[in-house]
Amino acid sequence: MDEYVLKVAGVERKLPVVRIADNIKIASFVILGDTELVTLAAAELKKRIPEADYLITAEAKGIPLIQELARISGMKRYVVARKSIKPYMSDPFVTEVYSITTQRKQLLCIEKEESEMIKGKRILIVDDVISTGESVRALEKLIKRAGGTLVGKAAILAEGEDAINREDIIFLEKLPLFPIDPSDAIQ
Repeated sequence: MDEYVLKVAGVERKLPVVRIADNIKIASFVILGDTELVTLAAAELKKRIPEADYLITAEAKGIPLIQELARISGMKRYVVARKSIKPYMSDPFVTEVYSITTQRKQLLCIEKEESEMIKGKRILIVDDVISTGESVRALEKLIKRAGGTLVGKAAILAEGEDAINREDIIFLEKLPLFPIDPSDAIQ
C-alpha cells in the first residue's frame, strides 16, 4: 500500500494513499480518534484564526477539531451542520453539497435554534481538510441564510493545488492529490 508521510502541528502521520475515482488518489487523513493531532492542530489554528462568536463545521470528521478549538477559545457552543434532516429539527435550514470523498450529493442542515444563534454573529468555518471547497461553500450559504457574518475559513489541511493556492482559507499544511495515469485507470 502506498503511504504519504504528513508532518503537521509537530506530529508525523503515515497516511494510506487510496483511490477515490478512476483518475485520482488521496492521502486518507482521518482525525477521528487522534487526540494528539487534534489537540496540537487546534492550538496551532487558534494562533491564526480571526475573532469569532461561533464556529461551524460539517458533520462528521471536523467535529473533534471544532470541539477542541471551541474549548481552548472559551466558547460554550459551536454548530455542526448535519448531513440529513433529523426528526428533532424544527424548521431546518438546508443546502446541498457534493463532496470529493463521498462522491455524491449530500445535504447540510442546521436547525432553527442554531440559525437564530448565528444571526448577526461572526462565524468561522472549521474543517479537517478543505479540498474542492464544496463543503465550505455550502456552509457559507447556511451562514448567509441565517444572517451571520463569515469571518474566515480554517482547516488543518488544504488538499490539492486549487485549495493550496486559495487566499481565503487558513490552513496548517498542504496535502497533495495523486493523479492516476489514464492507462492505469480501472476499466
